[in-house]
Amino acid sequence: MNLATLDIAIVVIYAIGIFLLAQWVSREKGSHQKDAQDYFLASRALPWWAIGTSLIAANISAEQIIGMSGSGYVIGLGIASYEWMAAITLLIVGKYFVPIFLKNNIYTMPEFLERRFNSTVRTVMAIFWLGVYVFVNLVAILWLGATAVHTVTGMDVQTAVIALGVFAGAYALYGGLKAVALTDIVQVSLLVMGGLIISYIALDKIAGGAGILAGFHELTTRFPDKFHMILPSSNPNYKDLPGLSVLLGGMWVMNVSYWGFNQYIIQRALGAKDIREAQKGMVLAAFLKLLMPVIIVLPGIAAAALAPNLGRPDEAYPHLMAMLPSGILGLVFAALIAAIVASLGSKINSIATIFTMDVYRPRRPDTSPQKLVLIGRIAAMVALLIAIVCAKPLLGSFDQAFQYIQEFTGFFTPGICVIFLLGMFWDRCTALGALVAAVGSAVLSFVLKEVAPALPFMDRVGVVFLACLAIAVVLSLMQKPSQAALRVELKQIDYSTSTGFNIGAAIVTLILVVLYVVYW
Repeated sequence: MNLATLDIAIVVIYAIGIFLLAQWVSREKGSHQKDAQDYFLASRALPWWAIGTSLIAANISAEQIIGMSGSGYVIGLGIASYEWMAAITLLIVGKYFVPIFLKNNIYTMPEFLERRFNSTVRTVMAIFWLGVYVFVNLVAILWLGATAVHTVTGMDVQTAVIALGVFAGAYALYGGLKAVALTDIVQVSLLVMGGLIISYIALDKIAGGAGILAGFHELTTRFPDKFHMILPSSNPNYKDLPGLSVLLGGMWVMNVSYWGFNQYIIQRALGAKDIREAQKGMVLAAFLKLLMPVIIVLPGIAAAALAPNLGRPDEAYPHLMAMLPSGILGLVFAALIAAIVASLGSKINSIATIFTMDVYRPRRPDTSPQKLVLIGRIAAMVALLIAIVCAKPLLGSFDQAFQYIQEFTGFFTPGICVIFLLGMFWDRCTALGALVAAVGSAVLSFVLKEVAPALPFMDRVGVVFLACLAIAVVLSLMQKPSQAALRVELKQIDYSTSTGFNIGAAIVTLILVVLYVVYW
């Protein structure tokens, strides 16, 4: 696939434009210098539209676009459960989790754990998250994003890794969360536009020029098995999406952990003007999540009709891009770059936040707010350099890097879910119970993987969650309650929501019920 001069011009205009916009929106007025709250939480002044679009921009990157299209190619619409169930999860997080975090003026998730349990829990989880964000998430986005760039342009993969890292650093390092969040509306608009264009062209091509409705009808007629949300046990892909367990089991644990307790996701809500702005942003993100399968999964299913003999499923989205005319290709490629850069910016900002506020500041409590910003920028830069160097050694030998990443994070997700849910909603939970649940999650996941390899990954996550929950509860009940250690407000929380939130939540829920009934 070769980019024409027009395509290159579009990508260059996008790159320059988004860089300049990021610097402009994050500028400080007068002589004011950025302090920690400005840099890490965008001065706690983010509007709802920035929160909603930034949540999606942080979430959707090359691994989702390329990987989920590939899963659509093989499995079909069922993989959309990751997106559609996330919509409901966002509503739950907005109503029940965000009020607790904002009431307590939380900067980071590890900070909440210290105030709820003790400093040991905070330090352990901060170091864990830094390791995962740098050596799993950041590395994955860089490598898979660079692989996508290589597929489209022919650029050497390692050169693409460096180019993406440098661009993301230039885009996000100076302005912090404000630069990332306030420009994400452009990134998400590009992402949605690019995805809709590629879906439109693919469906129209399937219909022989008769339009997208005819193309969609043709697709459902030729591949009826790819339009089921709940897979039967006889389906060859049942292990990836184990039937009703998708609706009732481990996917809830994965979604709640990701959308509720993941620093680079929840940080947008922590930077909201107030609770109502945060909740409106969550509703917007939920509606955008309903749309995501149309622009990510549907192209993969369409590729099954247009290119039934691809060597690897992950080639589905790049193959469709190769069919695009000049100009349109540049626009869709810019959308792909936007998704990669937006996610990279979110990750490095969260790494800077956790390192500065949870590792550095507790040991240097007298550090000035301006110096904390400098420390954050240095931490982000070092993390980016480490990820650039480690990308190829860590992921270069994997054919399906995304699956390995999901498997790795799934070892820890159940424990994270347990310690936060009990920490927020059961004041009897102790620090020992929380720590053992966190460590036990990895141990039990490894044991189950070895002794029951046939158990679907998603079911294993659900089983380990229940086991860790039981362990944490039993250990907590065996100890005397320690109310003196509780330095977080959990009682006087206002869980009420606005009429707009309630109406939006009802519409999202109704749409999801209809989708699952129609494509059961």
